[in-house]
Amino acid sequence: MKISVTHTTAYRYDFPVYLEPHIFRLRPRSNAAQRLLHFDLQLTPLPLGTTECLDQDGTLALNAWFNSPTPELSVTSRFTVEMLRWNPFDYILTGQPLQLPLWYPDAVSAALQAYRQDSHVSEEVRSYAQSIAVEARFNTLSFLTTLSQRIFERSRQLVRPYGAPWMSFQTLQWREGSCRDLAVLFCDACRAMGVAARFVSGYECASADAPDASMHAWAEVYLQGIGWRGYDPSRGLAVSDGHVAVAAGFDAELASPVAGWFSGGAGSRMETSIVMQLDRAG
Repeated sequence: MKISVTHTTAYRYDFPVYLEPHIFRLRPRSNAAQRLLHFDLQLTPLPLGTTECLDQDGTLALNAWFNSPTPELSVTSRFTVEMLRWNPFDYILTGQPLQLPLWYPDAVSAALQAYRQDSHVSEEVRSYAQSIAVEARFNTLSFLTTLSQRIFERSRQLVRPYGAPWMSFQTLQWREGSCRDLAVLFCDACRAMGVAARFVSGYECASADAPDASMHAWAEVYLQGIGWRGYDPSRGLAVSDGHVAVAAGFDAELASPVAGWFSGGAGSRMETSIVMQLDRAG
């Protein structure tokens, strides 16, 4: 299956402003789960200069800087991706403990320290994670599947186009949230049980042909010898070929598709358009 996406975002200002350096994280991954066949990124105004970098989570980001005032910043990405992983459980875990709290070898544990950091996780979320672990008999894979399903079952889905994700305890208390809110709750519950987790932004193939399509967010956990694997608490499932991953990070800010600022004191507004087409025979 292939998916083609055209994603346009326009930032319009009350009067011309000076754009400070921006980071664009809009290029989909190309790995064993998905193959990037085509990608094009157009920026208006044209930057004075750009450079590509591979960030701390393997996202290929574009850094751009500008030199003249502009009333608008327009960002259009176009890509085609072939989805490759139809089975989210195409692996066998051997030679390692599968019981929670999850254990990693010392060298791997050190590399994953940031993704397991849980000092910010509330006692309420910790208790919730513990209850899911008990239900799953402290089996890691059962815990991940059950956690995703339970968050999906208990949460009213919201559409919040703007704003940072809520704190995980808020989403848990309010029993509702957007996809990014539920992803943060999933990550924090995992971290409370020693599982390395990170936030992921991208696109959901189920939104193809929808008139109001938007970007999507979910979570990934690190399994020793297997790597990062996705779970979507907004859908209650393990991620396979229905999600196009673009960027990842310990928190949502590090996976933001566009990050930057402007000087000049003007007000701004954002408009977005996403058109997705599926080719199931591809």
